[in-house]
Amino acid sequence: MAVERPEGSGDAGSTENRLDVAGGVGDLVQARDVHGDVHIHRGPGVFAVVPRQLPGYNRGFVNRASELAELTASLARQDDPGVVVITGTAGVGKTSLALRWAHALRERFPDGQLYVNLRGHDPDPPVSAADVLGRFLRDFGVPARAVPRDVEDRASLFRSILADKQVLVLLDNAATVRQVRPLLPGSRRGLVVVTSRSRLSGLIAREGATRLQVDLLGDEDSVTLLREVTAAHRRDDDPRELRELAGLCARLPLALRIAAERAAGRPWEPLSELIADLRDESGLWEALTPDGGDEADAVRGVFAWSYRALPARSAVMFRLLGLHPGDEFGVPAAAALAGVGQALARQDLESLVGAQLLEHSAPRRYRFHDLLRAYAVDELRAFEPEVERERAVRRMVSWYLHTADEAQRLIAPHDRYVLTLPVPADTTPLRFADHDAAVLWQRTEATNLVSAVRIAARYGLHAHAWRFAAVLRAVYMHQNAFDDWLAVATIGAASAAALGDADAESQAHDTLGKLHFQTRRLADAEHHHRAALALRRASGDRLGEAITVNALGLLWLRHRDLDRARADFTAAAVLAAELGEARWEALIRCNLAEALTDAGEHDAAIALLERLLVEFREQGDRVSESNALYNLARASRGAGRLTRARTAINGALAIAVADDNEMWRAHWLAELALLELADDRPADALLSSQQSAVIQRGLGDRSREALALDASGLAYQALHRHGGAVGFHRLAAATHRTLGDRWHLAVALDHLTDALTALGLVEEAATARAEALGALEDFPDRVAESLRAKLTAR
Repeated sequence: MAVERPEGSGDAGSTENRLDVAGGVGDLVQARDVHGDVHIHRGPGVFAVVPRQLPGYNRGFVNRASELAELTASLARQDDPGVVVITGTAGVGKTSLALRWAHALRERFPDGQLYVNLRGHDPDPPVSAADVLGRFLRDFGVPARAVPRDVEDRASLFRSILADKQVLVLLDNAATVRQVRPLLPGSRRGLVVVTSRSRLSGLIAREGATRLQVDLLGDEDSVTLLREVTAAHRRDDDPRELRELAGLCARLPLALRIAAERAAGRPWEPLSELIADLRDESGLWEALTPDGGDEADAVRGVFAWSYRALPARSAVMFRLLGLHPGDEFGVPAAAALAGVGQALARQDLESLVGAQLLEHSAPRRYRFHDLLRAYAVDELRAFEPEVERERAVRRMVSWYLHTADEAQRLIAPHDRYVLTLPVPADTTPLRFADHDAAVLWQRTEATNLVSAVRIAARYGLHAHAWRFAAVLRAVYMHQNAFDDWLAVATIGAASAAALGDADAESQAHDTLGKLHFQTRRLADAEHHHRAALALRRASGDRLGEAITVNALGLLWLRHRDLDRARADFTAAAVLAAELGEARWEALIRCNLAEALTDAGEHDAAIALLERLLVEFREQGDRVSESNALYNLARASRGAGRLTRARTAINGALAIAVADDNEMWRAHWLAELALLELADDRPADALLSSQQSAVIQRGLGDRSREALALDASGLAYQALHRHGGAVGFHRLAAATHRTLGDRWHLAVALDHLTDALTALGLVEEAATARAEALGALEDFPDRVAESLRAKLTAR
């Protein structure tokens, strides 16, 4: 298999028709999407993943018994759980109520509970429905390669997967109906709970949603909340003063909790003095914000009252955290933002948690309430000079960039981009003990990394922004993180263009070219690689030129334009050799060997691969060694040297298993199946091809799954079970037809023609034969000519 590094295939589909395929491959679903394209993927209901995503509910939840009862009664009034919208003013406790109710209902929804904060009222833009659907699909086990790009296709696949499931979906802090509607699963057995400051009337009118308006707490409930939080510290507060304090907090739970924590932290101070202090603060706030409503003024006054009691360093941390663009963050990121050590940062963060201005989301992870984030941003703008804000952003962005660089060293050591931007003196990136620790950090911070690129571009840190795309390229390539990859690559390209730096722009085009190649958007890939090539030649970047010419060779190989592929691989390898780039030369010549094999020049390919294996082993590049062994197995099988082929493919599989690389293992198993067929072992071939198909289906690689299915069809033919073979060959042909892969379509149709002929289905065989001949018109090479002659002879 020719590589620049892992390559993938496109999108998953939507409307399903179950298709029972004989032979133990399992339930396959043939789906046709809104464009009429056929997709093959694992059927809904068989994903092993059961998401349990509900966060814990807040301490200090009081009463709301009538609201909980009304929510539960709403379920009893309808045959299907449907959609429930919980609305109310900011800080009234919508999320706490929704979480308390959702936790109580968990047993009714055994297929999972999904949660997302849509950030509808954050200072930064809300989360898009497309991003949420991409995450939800992956949460249910859909591989990244199988997640469609278009939001409508994602919504369709999401509905398909949840069609017969009992799943609770909590959409927190929604901004608009448009943001919510694509996230509705449409299941008759599921429940969607939406919280929003808006009334979302469109959901009531069109989806028949039930709405619950959450009002302010009553006087007694407000006093009860204050007493519960302060009980361990204050026992003799006057009920009248507690009611007065509740009134100053506008009976909003968020404000009440903050005020209660302030009172609990000062047990020696009479409550009357705290009330007077808060009254003064609230009066000042009202004077400063004459256009605010009573509730907004009250809650902002409570925020200010608590915030101004913070130690000076904690107050600075609070303000600067308004610059962090993510939904949550860890201690190291906060330390970088504030320019302090992690120990001091953790003290400040815990001080903010103690003041109820911040909350824990996980161990050593923190998050804001959206009102508090907005308040932090206001204080930041008022009290931090612009130059200090820019320094803080630069520290944070640099920390994310250089820590991502440390992660890529372990995740993709042979493919990593070498970051030359120096580490600032006031930035200490993380170091990772091993590969797993690096992957865990990258996945935990995935959303924040995308946000860091956005804020870098927003603050004009374009040199950082485009380098994020280069640093994360190999990581995304290995993980098929297509949504994040596209966002980071697009922002990076814009920043590179803003700089007018030829190297930056060529890196940006290279990244986008690789992304589009891996997602099978080959025309887009060619456009970006040609743009990168022009820039690199103009600037004299000869290694970059060799890398890009190799990438174009891979495109021609994918199109089976073998002469152009061989010419580009040869030219790129010569250039790499002139530059003394031994690893790149070896990698490119391995791609050349695959082109030789495809052209039927097996002996030349074998000789080349035998030499390359020595080099890859000396370099310690196990991925390239495994790929070379696979190519050697293909070439040896083509030359009839089955013993050598078996040794090679077993070696490739051993590396894939040892390195836990399922992508390689699946593809190598498909080659093993073809070798076992050549060795007259059809039962073994059937097992290998079916294992490959199952793994490829899980990975979402439709092209390679089709190759494995076609091999299963050949195994059935060898077992004289031609009826079963027809089903496999038809499935393979359908996928290749959808993907526009005319060569593999012709091969699958040739195999289908054989199976239909064996069954005596002459007319159907003639139709398949005619389509195969039509598909072969574009291929002039020797192997294609041989296949054309075979089909014509029939």
